[in-house]
Amino acid sequence: MPDSAVPDKLKVAGLTKYFPVKQGLLQRTTAYVKAVDGIDFSIKAGQTLGLVGESGCGKSTVARLILRLHIPNSGAIEFEGKNMADLSKNEMKGIRREIQIVFQDPYSSLNPRMTIGETIEEGLRILGLTAAEKKQKMIQLLDLVGLSPYMAGRYPHQFSGGQRQRVGIARALSVNPSLLLLDEPIAALDVSIQAQIINLFSDLQSQMGLSYLFISHDLNVVGHVSHMVAVMYLGKIMEYAKTEVIFDSPMHPYTKALLSASPEPNPKYKAAQYLKGDVPSPMDPPSGCRFQLRCPSVEPDCCGEDIPMMRISSDHMVRCWKTS
Repeated sequence: MPDSAVPDKLKVAGLTKYFPVKQGLLQRTTAYVKAVDGIDFSIKAGQTLGLVGESGCGKSTVARLILRLHIPNSGAIEFEGKNMADLSKNEMKGIRREIQIVFQDPYSSLNPRMTIGETIEEGLRILGLTAAEKKQKMIQLLDLVGLSPYMAGRYPHQFSGGQRQRVGIARALSVNPSLLLLDEPIAALDVSIQAQIINLFSDLQSQMGLSYLFISHDLNVVGHVSHMVAVMYLGKIMEYAKTEVIFDSPMHPYTKALLSASPEPNPKYKAAQYLKGDVPSPMDPPSGCRFQLRCPSVEPDCCGEDIPMMRISSDHMVRCWKTS
């Protein structure tokens, strides 16, 4: 598991979020979408946790819960040893300066009526800087993310997707955070631009000691940038270990299926295992193991009744009966 000598930047325990489904004239709650259903993980200072899984498994909801854009039903979120559930609104403002998010779609997350200079300077207001200091800081941030100062007067529609994502990163960095939540930050970009943004994140982590929660469905990217990997399926974490352990010796059938489905630059390569079917509805997840309906190794006697607990070894956590 993570190096105990390095302090935790963020620690999540038992985190749960159910969204009510309301129907009828009286809008009565008839069901719940179990978006996040009791997950645990930690992010070490200066390190990256990759959170992977198919679309709809609850990855983005986790990021919003950490920022308290959604209020969890249960569980604890500790940032630098402080339980965020116990903090007042004013105390949360200080925490939000430390935790920033970079969204998947750089265009929809920017105000089209503000220049990028105004967008970045908006975050600098809370630092109590003079107008001249804000402008200087804004120019420094543009330079940090690889954009020229003369671009400050342009609007988002005048930039490419990669440039807009750089603006989003500069905006997130404007308040001097120590933890960035990266929600599919390169999914909307061309492959050539993806490499530039990944390298930018790596450089920023080295220069500023940032911690990252890197949310993605691209295992190749996650393997490149992450120190730890958590594999999520239908609201639960199925496997959690160091990156090299996940890639070299995966234990959960879902992790193995994801790895086998990852594209290989070899036309003769044939995947040994494919994921079949769709992710079940989070309103009505299967009893027992969440993955049993798609698992190639399912055994009804042990997989269909109770939800398997996380089984822990020295460097590996996996939620599967067959690994005991």
